Amino acid sequence: MNITWKGVFPAVTTKFTDNDELDFNAFDHNLTAQLEAGVDGFILGGSLGEASVLTDDEKFALLKHTVEFVDGKVPVLLNIAEQTTKAAVACAKKAQDFGASGLMLLPPMRYKSDDDETIAYLSAVAKNTPLPIMIYNNPVDYKIEVTLDMFEKLAAFDNIQAVKESTRDISNVTRMINRFGNRFSIMTGVDPLAMESLVMGADGWVAGLVDAFPRETVAIYRLVKAKRIDEALAIYRWFLPVLELDIHPKLVQYIKLAEVATGIGTENVRAPRLKIQGAEREKVLKIINDALAIRPQLPEGSWGRVTEMQTA
Repeated sequence: MNITWKGVFPAVTTKFTDNDELDFNAFDHNLTAQLEAGVDGFILGGSLGEASVLTDDEKFALLKHTVEFVDGKVPVLLNIAEQTTKAAVACAKKAQDFGASGLMLLPPMRYKSDDDETIAYLSAVAKNTPLPIMIYNNPVDYKIEVTLDMFEKLAAFDNIQAVKESTRDISNVTRMINRFGNRFSIMTGVDPLAMESLVMGADGWVAGLVDAFPRETVAIYRLVKAKRIDEALAIYRWFLPVLELDIHPKLVQYIKLAEVATGIGTENVRAPRLKIQGAEREKVLKIINDALAIRPQLPEGSWGRVTEMQTA
């Protein structure tokens, strides 16, 4: 099983009906918009996908549905965020059964494992699945850092192929390249640092606001990789106030509100999350609507399923 770790991989939101059930119609509408924009893969069940409040049945129903809907156009990854090694291994095996193309893998949840425990956990999953794996390295939110020395040990597993780089340290892109060359593909995972990371050599972008603005996200990626930096920078500067919604604790609510504003999503979240209201809602809507009021014209060929600019 192969994944080309390049391009834009949306960490998709999970859509819910007013009755708090999975809303596959709204979900498909969003996926269609993203496929038309030219995204390169989908990641299900991340923090933005409200994984912590999904049942296992819902998680795998979503995976099965997405695999069938996408029909091979792009890879479909499932995020693994479990509290025990046993559960993580079981999730990886079941993901393969339901047709996942690969996995995004977090260190153990809730318990702050030390370096040896973290390596053992990640290694156990890698040993028990043939699926390609992207390690999610986010010590800011999840309090465990996968260090370069730890990646040195994880390099023994051929199916650990990529990292979602979310340390918030741009220099870590260079450190990874200096240490490992192209052994690990680097996918930037923090929207407000995405262009900087791509310029420094990141291979792709695991994106959040792509869920509301897929064309702009794809355009920035493709323009950077085509060395059309000034054109990418103009879009990125316009986009940055919106991209910063991705690093707030209520990123799910904020990004879903943006999806509503651009007509490709719904605002329903699952409790304990609640829709934002009052002054907070007005503040977020102003950021989104101010951006929509001056939404830029994108360069021809910078987005879409098939373009001359599209990277392999």
